Amino acid sequence: MNSPQLCRIAAVQMISGPDVDANLAEADRLIGEAAAQGARLVALPEYFPLMSPDETAKIRIRERDGEGPLQAFLKDAARRHKVWLVGGSIPLAAEAPDKVRNSTLVFDDTGRRVARYDKVHLFGFESGRERYDEAATIEAGNEVVCFEGPCGEVGLSICYDLRFPELFRAMGDVSLIVLPAAFTHTTGRAHWQVLLRARAIENQCYVLASAQGGTHPHGRKTWGESIIIDPWGEVLASLPEGPGVVVADVDPARIAGVRASLPALRHRKIK
Repeated sequence: MNSPQLCRIAAVQMISGPDVDANLAEADRLIGEAAAQGARLVALPEYFPLMSPDETAKIRIRERDGEGPLQAFLKDAARRHKVWLVGGSIPLAAEAPDKVRNSTLVFDDTGRRVARYDKVHLFGFESGRERYDEAATIEAGNEVVCFEGPCGEVGLSICYDLRFPELFRAMGDVSLIVLPAAFTHTTGRAHWQVLLRARAIENQCYVLASAQGGTHPHGRKTWGESIIIDPWGEVLASLPEGPGVVVADVDPARIAGVRASLPALRHRKIK
């Protein structure tokens, strides 16, 4: 009988700006770096193709589902680098003409699309002069999405979703949660790692978070700290800020061991 196989995963960290072509070139470089380190599944950060001070800029580059240069890039990169690619998030067409869906697309290592997740929870924050209101330009999704990947069942989420544990419970028995993000520096410093570790601990699975991390050309500062966490809540690898790649292995035996020694998922009373 074969023992469970390790599966290497990678989080890509970027500091995206307003130049889409430059961002795609940087994403491609970092995907290649992750592939060279043996990663089979690679996740890009939220808004990897565009970070702009103009919140309406993403509306101008939004694409119809199934067509457009951003989707072509993801398909081609997955195929060329021979990785399962979780495409951070890109703006797709919404029902409202003045909004987008903030969408994660997943392509397998042949370039076949296997999943789409639209961000469910839209970020709102106001403190002094720092203010964000994603609902002004983004239309929320309403579905929980998982897919079967090279590392087992994978649940998809984006950034602000992290604060809503009921979404992750609804994923069921997953081996890995992936969360692309562009956390603000203010909220990231306070809550990023503790929330990610909590999601890993309570769902007894691996968590892979790929982030925007640094000071962007327009002056916005994102928290970064792209990270991989195991089912016991231990940090396996992280990158505080700046462009780069974080790599670690998903070990099915580790998941099984944690769940056997502390069968909290089986002990749930409220479902």
